[in-house]
Amino acid sequence: MKKRISRTAIAALCVISLAACDKSEAAGGGDSVTLGFVNGATTEFHTCLEKAITSEAAAGGAKVVSANSKQDPAAELSNIEDMISRNVSALIVQTVNSDALKNDVAKARSAGIPIFLTSVITEDTSDILGAVVVDLKGVGKLDADWIAQDAGTTAAEVGIIAGAPGAASDQMVAGFTGALPATLTVVGNQPGMFNRQKAQDVAENLIQAHPDLKYAFVANEDMAFGAYQAFQAAGKDVRIVTVNGTDEGLAAVKDGTFAATVANSANDMGQLAVKNALALLKSGSGATKIANVPIALITKDNLDKAPQYCLKG
Repeated sequence: MKKRISRTAIAALCVISLAACDKSEAAGGGDSVTLGFVNGATTEFHTCLEKAITSEAAAGGAKVVSANSKQDPAAELSNIEDMISRNVSALIVQTVNSDALKNDVAKARSAGIPIFLTSVITEDTSDILGAVVVDLKGVGKLDADWIAQDAGTTAAEVGIIAGAPGAASDQMVAGFTGALPATLTVVGNQPGMFNRQKAQDVAENLIQAHPDLKYAFVANEDMAFGAYQAFQAAGKDVRIVTVNGTDEGLAAVKDGTFAATVANSANDMGQLAVKNALALLKSGSGATKIANVPIALITKDNLDKAPQYCLKG
């Protein structure tokens, strides 16, 4: 009888021990860490961000489970719920809509899953594991400053082709318009939804309504190529400032297709997000909770200063 009790006790202790190990690993304390990555769209930025996250996680001995919300807040919440059901160690989220973050964070918090944000951040950071953010208003300001310097004291019309409403694009546009001098007038502001063809359509409408348009701020380089095609077809020399710093975008700055771009490396963001998330899971205190990705205005004069935007291969 004593032997049976002893074996039962041992078995129970093993079960408790395994449960403790599983909990520790889910919290980042064990050797096995699984990061759930919920991406927001399928643009080059999002593709490169995922590539960097996957690569850095592998280098750090962690696994990544990915999902894409394709600019749909409802899909984002559903993806987060799916990640929670998988019992991931932590969630990294590139949101489609800043308003959706409140529900995202609440859902993850109620499930006891730490959530780490990229690009944008909640006002209250006490409920998140951490974030890697971009000074999005600063991005817009850098492009506005270039236009202001180029225009000097001459009055000019400026058009804006934004991305998708509700998230990063809104902040970039706010930074851009807030930095323009009174001599520069915004005559149009429409979303291109981070889609080249849509941006081309917007640019066609913009140049028809405002044939004297001198400058255009376009919220990413892919859309900027669409806008350039529209302006060229209309026979208009509109100077385009944009955002990203991709290889294709830098080549367009070099050949004069774009006047300037603001480098905002998806590779740097993804790597830093994983490094900091893993560090915060492991130790908590001492690790960087909120980090910023460097941004830089790139023109023909400083192309060599642009950081690597995306991992090769």
